[in-house]
Amino acid sequence: MERLDHLEHLDRHLVDELAQVARETVRDELREQTRKQRRTAMLYAASGAVALYAGAAVALAIGLALALGLPDWAAALITAAILAAVAYALRGAARPSASRPSAAQEAETAAQPDRATAGAAPVAAPPNGLGTPYPPMPPVAPGTPGTPESGAAPRKDDIDPEQPHHRA
Repeated sequence: MERLDHLEHLDRHLVDELAQVARETVRDELREQTRKQRRTAMLYAASGAVALYAGAAVALAIGLALALGLPDWAAALITAAILAAVAYALRGAARPSASRPSAAQEAETAAQPDRATAGAAPVAAPPNGLGTPYPPMPPVAPGTPGTPESGAAPRKDDIDPEQPHHRA
């Protein structure tokens, strides 16, 4: 029995040692990956700062060019308006297209303001702008008795006035 207890102690010691080696290996690997990512992040930050100064130089050049024919304050105001328009356009381009209504959807909403929200369930979009966090569920499972087949016209007795009406 003593011999088995001694072997159990050795096994426990071996497991502890292996766990320590694995921990150190993972820690070293993570440290190396973090060092590479930190260098990449610093290069991106430096690139952004240089691009900011380049943009300021372009804005200054535009302002000085406009100041040749206009008063200084008017040239500065026009330059600021141009930069604001570019910023607005870039902001619009950064938004996902699914969250922006199309021109047809806006026209339909304007033509029928009371139908825009009457039967539609509210859509909760996450703050990251990637759409709904989960796919929408149909109100009734397909193949349930009493539901029309897909593609078939609904009968008058199939329409439930309490159910929301979705347009395709």
